[in-house]
Amino acid sequence: MKVIICDDNVRDLQTIEGLLIQYKLQHSDRAFELEKFSDPSRLYQEITEGRAADLYILDMLMPKRTGIDLGKKIRNCGHKSIIIYLTSSDDYALDAYGVHAIRYLLKPIREEKLFEALDYGLSLFGKKDDAGAVYLVKTKEGLARTPYSKIEYIENVNRRLEVHLVGGSTLKSIFIRRSFEKETEGLAAERNFLQIHKSFLVNLDHVKQLGMGVMIMESGRQLPVSKAKAAMVKREYLLFVSGKYR
Repeated sequence: MKVIICDDNVRDLQTIEGLLIQYKLQHSDRAFELEKFSDPSRLYQEITEGRAADLYILDMLMPKRTGIDLGKKIRNCGHKSIIIYLTSSDDYALDAYGVHAIRYLLKPIREEKLFEALDYGLSLFGKKDDAGAVYLVKTKEGLARTPYSKIEYIENVNRRLEVHLVGGSTLKSIFIRRSFEKETEGLAAERNFLQIHKSFLVNLDHVKQLGMGVMIMESGRQLPVSKAKAAMVKREYLLFVSGKYR
């Protein structure tokens, strides 16, 4: 495994490197190669050229290229790398969520916080979708099965479900006889799924941003948030986001 640290503050960079070396010594079963960058533009170029790491530890605020710029480039290039952000301010937590960072740690970095983040991040490698967590869609071609994690959102279009998947493909159901709520109740019971409108159920794991009356998905699609659900959606979204950084 390859781990990259990027911080323009050389002292902070050395501190994080030292903590990673300690972590490595304490966990002989978790071997990884370590690389560090003090120039975010150089790392940005490496990512652009397809040289990706398995896990990134990125300072949030850097000149020329911010940690968010790097995170977006990692995701836009299709890399599923684990991202941990380090920052001296907690003003950018929602931005970190937008690129699916697993942790957002405030400086000065505490050993136990970083080690917990590494434990969690490294535990994600090799994880597979739960075989039971699949959504069944009745299509003209037959019964389609898709993992919950691959669903970006579901839309009710003229009493037919359009299941929009990560990557851009769509599953279209045959005519549904039950209500939209009944057809999606299994998903809606999951913590990361939320109905934002009478015709839209979204996977919060694939939400990029909550705007005024709209929810912006990773695909760029802007979905309407109904006025009746606006307060509830904002509350549930913020609770979901905050839960990512505990």
